[in-house]
Amino acid sequence: MLKPILAFSCALLVSLGASAQSKPDFVKFINSNHKWVDSVFNSLTPKERIGQLFLVRAHTNLGQKFIDSVGTVIKNEQLGGLVVFQGGPVRHLDMINNYQKVSKVPLLVTFDGEWGLGMRLQDSTQSFPYQMTLGALQDNSMLYDMGREVAKDFLRLGMHFNFAPTVDINNNPKNPVIGFRSFGDNKENVTAKSGAYMKGMVDGGILASIKHFPGHGDTDVDSHYDLPKLNFSRERLEELELFPFKELIKQGAPSVMVGHMDIPVLDNTPNLPSSISKKVVTDLLRKELGFQGLTVTDAMNMKGVTKFFPNGEADILAIQAGHDLLELSENSARAISLVEKSIQSGRLKQADIDARVKRILAAKLWLGLDKYNPANRNNTYADINRPQTKSLIQRMADNSITLLKSNRRIQSFDPKKETSIVSVGVTSAQDFEKGMSTRLSNAKNFYIGGKETAEQLKDLVEQVRDHDQIILVLHDNRPRPRPTLDFSKEVNTFIEKIAGRRTITVMLTNPYAITSVDVNRSASIIMGYQNEDFMQRAAVKVILKDIKPQGKLPVNISKAYSYGKGL
Repeated sequence: MLKPILAFSCALLVSLGASAQSKPDFVKFINSNHKWVDSVFNSLTPKERIGQLFLVRAHTNLGQKFIDSVGTVIKNEQLGGLVVFQGGPVRHLDMINNYQKVSKVPLLVTFDGEWGLGMRLQDSTQSFPYQMTLGALQDNSMLYDMGREVAKDFLRLGMHFNFAPTVDINNNPKNPVIGFRSFGDNKENVTAKSGAYMKGMVDGGILASIKHFPGHGDTDVDSHYDLPKLNFSRERLEELELFPFKELIKQGAPSVMVGHMDIPVLDNTPNLPSSISKKVVTDLLRKELGFQGLTVTDAMNMKGVTKFFPNGEADILAIQAGHDLLELSENSARAISLVEKSIQSGRLKQADIDARVKRILAAKLWLGLDKYNPANRNNTYADINRPQTKSLIQRMADNSITLLKSNRRIQSFDPKKETSIVSVGVTSAQDFEKGMSTRLSNAKNFYIGGKETAEQLKDLVEQVRDHDQIILVLHDNRPRPRPTLDFSKEVNTFIEKIAGRRTITVMLTNPYAITSVDVNRSASIIMGYQNEDFMQRAAVKVILKDIKPQGKLPVNISKAYSYGKGL
């Protein structure tokens, strides 16, 4: 199966790339000599050169005092760039423009936007479906188009570099940090979809970074809070975790982000995160896999790296390991000072630092920052809320939604008949309920918040069953869909009673959550993967036979719900 899927992926990327804007190959470009790079490099002091290795956190939702403090850091330390977090698009645009004014070298502006601007900027921006949702998609050209749209949004706000896609293979349902951020647990599917998304962004004129090397998909610890340990064999890593990285490096990945994991088979130094291991970054990634693009650490303020290497020691080890860019040092001024001392002591080599600085400057040249112009704030909201983007998002949702069990009940569904719509996890009408109500002649809605008692639910079962048709829709209204639902035992019992032979069940949840409720007796089961409005609209279309579900389950959940399931 492997060769046909990857062959399709490569053919897809070649055909799509043919019409894309022509830019030099990024990896070759940053490893070549350029007059602008040499000129800028020579204009910087030794301390300012070191500053190019560091990316500082930037927000616009934490008040002007925070914004000003970051501006002072940039001015004083002349850092290489930003990692932009929460706030609003126009405020971000203004902030970025102001920071660029105080920087001698144009800043590299990065953003963690796996599903686009909406991952961080909830103020008037659009979000694409999660990667897990898109793992169900059967048309990978849409992922390329998504990459192009994301690139347009980034460039419009003055940003250049997306820390995406996530190429981790999520084969641990309990993974607390990857999960829905992964395209699934099939290595070929993950690779093909990541490649299309990556290619779209690069052809659109921004950088993409595949992450989290060497693979964060089978961990039960969140590296934001502790150091995960992976006791896998080298054979297992080669066969599974490393597979997408190897293939996407061959396809020209511009950047690789290295995660914080303790992997003894790769480096048996006690409690040493992969992100600061020379055996992982230089020996494995650079030498064995031949990667010549930019390497970037995962955030250096995460407990997975600072727990065992505090007080800036992790920063020095990251540079020793071979990194070009360090994301979110706890204290960049301290880190720069430590680098200077390490060069003087011989712990770090000046030549290595200089080479990396030139690669970063070459990346800025590839991005056109030698001719930097501030972003224009006029019509910003309209420009990042393009109708074609909204249309693509809905088409992706329509093509991802998956029928896990029989379409008989859907085929026989009659909008004119009496229908009970039971919505669990919400207390008022969402897009799904509103969409159904406009098309049904005789529907009654029941709302179950999720924490009700048996006493509150005792009469509802009979009321729901009074109708000929039942639609049971489970909403996960939490900010991020988790692998289990947190309904009360009484609500779970209620769900089991309602999910019978007359029932169409719609799961607007993380796909793994189907194991935390018993809906197996339902006549039809529709998997919507997440609770966003576009997936709710797609579910309405399936029930009303406006579209045929085409998605395929991107993960193995059980024998009944295995990878590739979809009717």
